[in-house]
Parts: sequence; C-alpha cells; structure tokens
Amino acid sequence: MGTKARVGGRPSLLFTAVVLCSLALGRGAVYTTEPEVRVAENKRAKLPCAYSGFSSPRVEWKFAQGDTTSLVCYNNKITASYEDRVTFSHSDITFHSVTRKDTGTYTCMVSDEGGNTYGEVSVQLLVLVPPSKPTVSIPSSATIGSRAVLTCSEEDGSPPSEYYWFRDGAQMPTEPKSSRAFSNSSYTLNHKTGELVFDPVSASDTGEYMCQAQNGFGTPVRSDPVRMEAAELNVGGIVAAVLVTLILLGVLIFGIWFAYSRGYFDRMKKGTASKKVIYSQATARSEGEFRQTSSFLV
Repeated sequence: MGTKARVGGRPSLLFTAVVLCSLALGRGAVYTTEPEVRVAENKRAKLPCAYSGFSSPRVEWKFAQGDTTSLVCYNNKITASYEDRVTFSHSDITFHSVTRKDTGTYTCMVSDEGGNTYGEVSVQLLVLVPPSKPTVSIPSSATIGSRAVLTCSEEDGSPPSEYYWFRDGAQMPTEPKSSRAFSNSSYTLNHKTGELVFDPVSASDTGEYMCQAQNGFGTPVRSDPVRMEAAELNVGGIVAAVLVTLILLGVLIFGIWFAYSRGYFDRMKKGTASKKVIYSQATARSEGEFRQTSSFLV
C-alpha cells in the first residue's frame, strides 16, 4: 500500500487516497490519460488505460454504440472480429486505421482472476469526417402570408454538421431582426436540424437560397443555389376556376334535364321492355319423335 501514483512527475496524494479507498472496498483503480480521443478517419488511434491495485489483472475492452455492444478485447487478447486491425499492449488498445463506424464509447475493464477486485474507465472515440455536399429542399414559389419550410441535410459529417443558410450570398442571422438586410423577414433557423421556416412568407423573402454544412473538421461545404419566389395569392385565378366549375356543372345538369324532358329515358325503358320471353310447354309426341320439353320464343 506504500506505492504512490505520480501525475506529471509529482506524487498525487488525492489519487493515492482514491486508490487506497478503492482497495479497501475491494475495487481497484482504473483510469485513462485521454477520456476523449479525436482522430481523422483512416488514421491510427490509441485508447489508453492504466490501473493499480490488481495482483493478477485481467483486462477486457468493450465497445458500445447506441444499442450495440461488442467485445474488442477479452482476457488480455483481441477478439477475432478486431484482430486484423487492433493490437493490445499492457492495457491499451490501438487501432491501425479507424473508420467512422468506430465512433463510440470504449470501456476498459480490469479485474483479478478471483473476481474480488474490479475497476473500469471509459474512453470516447470520435472519428472525424468532413461534411459532404448537403442536399436541400426549397420550394420554387411560396405564397405571401403562408408558411414555407426549407430543409438542408448531409449524412457523412462526424461530428454531426451544423447548418447555415444564405440568401443572395449573404448569411442569414439566427435572429432576422438583428440584421437590417433581413429585418422584414419572419423566420426561425435551426442550426442543428438545418430547417429554415418562414412563418409567414413576406415579399422580401424572394431570393436565391443555399445551405452550408460544417462540423469543425475539413472545409465547409455549400449546396447548389435554388431560387424561391414569394408571390401574392392569385385570387382572380381561384375565382375563375370556381366559375368554370360551376358553369360545367350547370351544363351537365341542363343536359340531364333536357334529355329527361324529351322522354329520352322513357324510350330507353320501353326499348328494354319490348323484348318479351314466352314460355310454353311442349306437346306430347309419339315415341321415336324428337322430344322437346320446353321452348323459348323471343
């Protein structure tokens, strides 16, 4: 128990106290010098883990991403699914080349063979991937006074991208009233989801819109520009369409009434009823003659 841990070349009394307390409770001390590791995709990544207070340590590493959990290292050995690209040294694990799928939480678990002493520490690995070109959904026209929604997204960026909108080359502020150029607009801008909502659309919202995705790694990427026209509601066109519909409906009703008044439907009924079916019983005939039990005359 007389061993003291050193941090930065100096004895750490606080750390020593923690270790002694952990051992008294039957728990060893497990720690890391880098709780978060950030590295570019396809680069080497080392996840450090250190421990004290274990007589016969057994080291394991597990990986958690969402609802998925898998073992990277078991009983001081890399598992089969990782052995081609991960190495184990003392208690650290090192990826030869990381991919974006490796982003997640890695937990270093140390225990004695008897299972009486145990400790663990987690390391967050974030694989950095620059954003790809964002895709946008922008209406070509929007009615003044109505609600219009513009969306922007991209799938590759890690960490997830934030989104910024531009109109006619000028960046749109989060609060439109904070800029003279956008003070006549009424919109909300969500940098996390990339959604730009006009509610309501005004005449000044006409312009060429594009979206920029950025995540602090690599170069920000912009979408292709798309023009949106803010137009007045075409009341005259709506009235004209309603009038045309009413006229066509009136012509149809008049046609039905005219045909009925001229007896066209009655003649159709008579023509159908003029065909009569007469059923008669066959007369008895002598044997050897053709026998017909019934006949139909139309």
